[in-house]
Amino acid sequence: MSMKAAVLYSGGKDSSFVAVMLKRLGLDVELFTANFGVYDSYVPASKSADALGFKHNVLKMDKSILEKTCEMILDDGFPNDGIKYIHKQTIEALADDHDIIADGTRRDDRTPKLDINQIKSLEDRKQVQYINLDSFGHKSVKLITENLFEISHEKSNKDNSSDFEVEIRTLIDEMGGNSLDIFPEHYQTRVIGYKQ
Repeated sequence: MSMKAAVLYSGGKDSSFVAVMLKRLGLDVELFTANFGVYDSYVPASKSADALGFKHNVLKMDKSILEKTCEMILDDGFPNDGIKYIHKQTIEALADDHDIIADGTRRDDRTPKLDINQIKSLEDRKQVQYINLDSFGHKSVKLITENLFEISHEKSNKDNSSDFEVEIRTLIDEMGGNSLDIFPEHYQTRVIGYKQ
C-alpha cells in the first residue's frame, strides 16, 4: 500500500510541481484547496487538478480564521502577517487527517511560509511529514514547470485563482475596506495541463 500525501493546492505551478513530484515518488497524492465559505475560490484549482489527473478536495475551513486574517491585514495595512496566519491555520488543519502534507512554498517566498521552528513543531505535534520546495528558488521552479506544464498567465481575478487572496479580497471588500489598496493588480499563473 502506497503512502498518502495531501498537497495544499492553488492550481499554480508551484503546488502542481510538488504534487507531480510526490506522485512520481510513488505516493498516493490528493490535492486540497482551502475554502472559508465566502466565495467558491476552489473552482480554478479543481480544473487544474482535473487537467493533471489528480483527485481534488475542498478543505472547508472556519470563516472565523478568514475574518481574523482580514482584521490583521486591515490593521497592518499590508498582507504578509495575515497570509502567514491563514496559511499556518490551513496547514495545521490538513495535518489533522494526513501523514504527509505538502505545499508549494519555495526558498525565496516571504509569505506564506512556515519557518523551521514552526515546521519542527508541526511535525512533532501532529506526527506528520511536511514537504515543500524550500531547496528550490523561483528560477529553478520556473525552468522545471515551463517544461512540464501548459501554463496560463492572466491578470489575477476571482475566477482564475484559488489562493487565499481571493477570499481575503472578497471579505475585505464586504467589510468596507478596499482590497486594491492592499493587493495591487498582478498577473497570476495557473496550470492548465501537461506539456505534450
